[in-house]
Amino acid sequence: MTLLTLFSPAGVLVKSAPLTLATKRLKALGFQVQVDESARARHQRFAGDDDTRLAALHRIAHAAPSIALATRGGYGLTRLLDRIDWPLIARSIEHGTRWVGHSDMTTLQLGLLAQPRLGAKAITWAGPLAADDFGRSEETGGVDEITRDCFLEAMSGALEAVGFRTAAGFDGLEARGTLWGGNLCMVNSLLGTKYFPRIKGGVLFLEDVNEHPYRVERNLLQLHQAGVLDAQKAIVLGEFSAWRKAPHDRGYSMKTVVAHLRTLTKTPILTGLPFGHVPTKVTMPVGARVTLLVQGRDVLIGWDHQHGVGHHHDHVHDHAAHA
Repeated sequence: MTLLTLFSPAGVLVKSAPLTLATKRLKALGFQVQVDESARARHQRFAGDDDTRLAALHRIAHAAPSIALATRGGYGLTRLLDRIDWPLIARSIEHGTRWVGHSDMTTLQLGLLAQPRLGAKAITWAGPLAADDFGRSEETGGVDEITRDCFLEAMSGALEAVGFRTAAGFDGLEARGTLWGGNLCMVNSLLGTKYFPRIKGGVLFLEDVNEHPYRVERNLLQLHQAGVLDAQKAIVLGEFSAWRKAPHDRGYSMKTVVAHLRTLTKTPILTGLPFGHVPTKVTMPVGARVTLLVQGRDVLIGWDHQHGVGHHHDHVHDHAAHA
């Protein structure tokens, strides 16, 4: 049975019910679930003080379970960056641990990827969060089937690609490079620091929540003006959710943001990736070498099966293509 450890590296779990429900559901899916001793800790807005959350990271890395799944995001990992034992985290991955999550987990994933001599082999997984995705009540939608199935396939080693639909105009595009990115605000917060991966020729994916399109545009322009966007083979945008229109937007939207960015960078900007702070999300290997292919409006992002655990199944998960 696959050991899956739940931990809280950032924001506090305001309610314990989602974690309890997530534990029950993950057990039903066949995992041996272990809840870290400080997963429910509370200190101000954090899941325990900095020492507590740092100790949890190192404790899990020492134990090296098959899966380390964050309970939620929020904010808090930035506080720990200068104190994380990066070689220890990398060794846990060498021993088979798959660190999974999104939102604030972007900080840990990219911080590791930026480590000299470690990042090239340290694959982590952009994917669901325990409380948010597996702890969602039935009244508010329950567990999304695509999110669940994609996660299971990725964790078993069966998943080798994700597929989705994008806007017209990119037929025939082919790009190979390192898959990296995550939450846009977290990516930008690392810019100019030693925790920002210096990746050229990569496939950069981005998402965010509660950010008006003008704030998204500002962050994307910062990446562009820093030379990051032009240095990539492709940029793939996920969901930018839960923002509110303003009376003076007058047609200004995410579509106009993307249209404007496309006039500035030579790098293709694709939309439609099912990923972000939304119920339906794919699971993808951060730091893996991937191939992105576009046929018509169908996009496929594939990677070598060695980044999973298990046998070679030649499996492509494209249920999200029409979501």
